[in-house]
Formats: sequence, C-alpha cells, structure tokens
Amino acid sequence: MNDFFTFLLLSLFVVMSPGIDTALITKRTIAGGQKDGYRLALGITTGSLVHTVAAAFGLSAILMQSALAFEIVKYAGALYLIYLGISSFITRQKSGKAKNTGEKSGSAYKQGLLSNVLNPKVAMFFLTFLPQFVQPGGDTTRQLVLMGVIYTLLSISWFFLYVYFINFLRDWLMSPNVQTVMDKVTGIVLIGFGLKLALDRHQ
Repeated sequence: MNDFFTFLLLSLFVVMSPGIDTALITKRTIAGGQKDGYRLALGITTGSLVHTVAAAFGLSAILMQSALAFEIVKYAGALYLIYLGISSFITRQKSGKAKNTGEKSGSAYKQGLLSNVLNPKVAMFFLTFLPQFVQPGGDTTRQLVLMGVIYTLLSISWFFLYVYFINFLRDWLMSPNVQTVMDKVTGIVLIGFGLKLALDRHQ
C-alpha cells in the first residue's frame, strides 16, 4: 500500500461523515444509554468485517454481478431501514422496564449488525474503495483484509468517542420535547435512506 497515509485520511473522512450509522447510534444511545450505544457500534463494525471478508474473497463481486442477488439484499436492507425509521415514531412505554435486560442489549448489537450487513451500498463501498490502495504484485487478499481491519478499528474508535460525547448530553436529550424531535428527525433520516437505497438502480 504505497498510499497508506492517504487511505487513513480518506477512511477517517468516510467514518466521521454523518449517515445511517450516526443516526442509529445517536437514537440508540439516547434511548438506551451508553452501553447500548457501544453495543450498536460493535454490531455495525462487525458488519464492516463481514463486508471486508466478502470483498477480500470475492463474494461481494458475485453480489455486484448478480442482479437478482443484489436486488434481494438491497430491498431487504431498505425495508429494515424503513422499519427502523417507522419505529422511531412509536413512543415506547416500556423503556424503563427493559433497560437492564439482556434482550435489549442483544437487540442493540443485532440492530447494528443487520443495518450494516443488509446494506449492499456498504458492500459496494468496500469493493470499490479498498482496491484503490492495493499494492500491485502483493497478496491482494491479505492487503484487503488488513485495510478492512484498519477501517473497522477507525470506525469503532470514532463511534465509541461519539457515544461517549452523546452520553454527556443524554439528560438534556432525554427531555420529552427534545426526544420527540430527535425521534422524528431520526425516523425521517432512516426512512429517507431506506427509500434511497430501494430506488437506487444497480449499475
């Protein structure tokens, strides 16, 4: 990787750019607390590792070349994001009772994992972004895995810092008025991303 420094800078820019992951982490941290935010972040970054392995061993290439496979995964991911968005508009009365249950903790990790794995745009990102920094003549698979791991470490580091910061503002953000606005904004963002994902054409 001759342009390793460039890879790091661009990766940091991508990781820190607001998007679906940021919206999900913000909502989950506000609703469930710091630990739920960390679990969601771990789920998202686990999904990144899945896409890394898929890209490195050619599975993502098969997905991108198969229109049917791409459409199935695309619509599954789009529907899941829309579902998450719609759920943001639903007021949960049982948050206090479920706060310390293992079920809620597990669902935070699963939510992050599914939102990432079921998004073919993430697969396309790994398939098109990482190969630009592969050194000719080297072990391509090894280089792709290494870059994917580095990207994942950058992601989890940023997400953990973001969750830590959001948690400081949680008391203010948990006020009924702010919570209502945040839920609606997050819901609109997630539904928007879901619709965009569903309407994008496979090229």
